[in-house]
Amino acid sequence: MAGKTITEQILSGKSGRNAKAGDVVVCTVDSAMGTDGSVPMALDYFQAMGGTRVSDPSRLVFALDHYAPPPTRATALLHQRMRDFARDQGVALWDTGEGIGHQLMVESGRAWPGALVVGADSHAVTYGALNCFATGIGSSDLAAIMKCGRIWLRVPESIRVELTGVLPNGVYAKDIALALARELGADGAAYQAIEFTGSGLDSLELEDRLVLSNLSVEMGAKNGVFPFDARTAGWLRGRTRNSYSPVSSGADARYARHVHIALDSLVPLVALPHRVDRVTTLEDAAATPVHMVYLGTCTGGRVRDFHQALAVLHAGGGPAPGVQLVVTPASRTELETLARDGSLAEFIAMGAVIGTPGCGSCCGTCGTIPGDGVNVISTANRNFKGRMGNSHAAIYLASPAACAAAAVRGAIADPREVTP
Repeated sequence: MAGKTITEQILSGKSGRNAKAGDVVVCTVDSAMGTDGSVPMALDYFQAMGGTRVSDPSRLVFALDHYAPPPTRATALLHQRMRDFARDQGVALWDTGEGIGHQLMVESGRAWPGALVVGADSHAVTYGALNCFATGIGSSDLAAIMKCGRIWLRVPESIRVELTGVLPNGVYAKDIALALARELGADGAAYQAIEFTGSGLDSLELEDRLVLSNLSVEMGAKNGVFPFDARTAGWLRGRTRNSYSPVSSGADARYARHVHIALDSLVPLVALPHRVDRVTTLEDAAATPVHMVYLGTCTGGRVRDFHQALAVLHAGGGPAPGVQLVVTPASRTELETLARDGSLAEFIAMGAVIGTPGCGSCCGTCGTIPGDGVNVISTANRNFKGRMGNSHAAIYLASPAACAAAAVRGAIADPREVTP
C-alpha cells in the first residue's frame, strides 16, 4: 500500500481497517505462542473470562522452555497442568528439551510474511525477521486470544534503520544490534517499530536478521521487521505450509526517525553491566577478567553461532584455566546438528557444560547460575542485575566470537586478535 510502512500494512490487513500509526485496532492473530513462564497465569485468566474451549487450537502452541528441566516440584506441576490443558484442548506443545519457543516458532514455520504472530514473552519480536508483525504480549492477552482469537493493538510509528556496506572480518550481527542500542538507547524506540532496510541486508543471513529483530525489544521497540527477499524465501522453503504474501513499505511511507548504520565501519562491541545500551568497544573493555562464558539463548544459540565460537576456540587452544564454558543449544534440532557435525564432541572435550535445549541460564530460572563476583560474558540479549539468577554477578553481552575470545584469554578480548 502506498504511503504505509510494513507494520501499518500488516495491521491494516489483520484489522480490516485503513490503519495508520497511532490508531487502535482489533486484529485477528495468525499464530500465538505461550511459555511455561506465561501460560499458567494465562490459564487462570482464561477460566476467569469464562473460557471453556479455545477458539482455534491450530493457531496456538505452548513451549516448556524457561524451566527446562523443571528445577522444583512446583514448576514440574505447572508443566503438568500445561500438558493436561494442551492435550484436552488439542493445542500443540513443545515439551522440555525441545528448545526455546522463539527458535521453535521460526523452525516450524509458525511465522511467515504478512502474518500477525505473538508470543507471551517479550522476545517474540524475533519472528519479525521473517517479514511479519511479531510482538510480545502478556498472559491476559494470551488468554483473550485463546478465547476469541483476536487482540487489540495501537499501531506503532516506525523507525527506519538503513544498513549499508558489508561487515568486516570479526564483526557480527550482535555488533550491529549493540551499535543500534548505543544509538537509540534502552528506551529510544519505546512502542515503535524498527524497520530494517538498505543494501547491507544483502550480506546478512536469516540468522543474522533473527538477532537484530530479537534485540529490537531491548530498545523498547514493539516489533522489529525485515523486508522479504530471497533469503526469507529460502528459510521458509520446507518449513511453512502457510501461503503468504510478502509485504514491503510504500515508497512514500512516513517514519518517525531515520537511522543509518554503515556496516563496514563497525568494530567488535560489548555491552557492559548492567544495561544493554552501555556499549563500548572490545578494545576499550579489554583485559576485564571473565570467569564464565555462556553460549546459547534465542539470540545466540544456533549452529552458526556455535561454529563461529568454535573457530576462535580452536585458534586459541581452548578455554583458559578457570573459565567455565556453558553451551546451551536453542533447540533439539540445533543440538542434533552439532552432534552430527562433531561440534558437540569438541565442546565436551574442551570441558564445556552442555545444557538442555531451552532458555537455560539466560533468565536465571534453571541451568548454570553464576556465583558471587563472577563476570559472565554471554551471547544473550539482557544483562540487567540479577538476570542470570544472581544479582552479585556481572553480565557482559557480545557476539559468539567475542565470547569465545574471552574464554581463550580469560578476559575480554577482540576475536580478531585470537584468530589468524
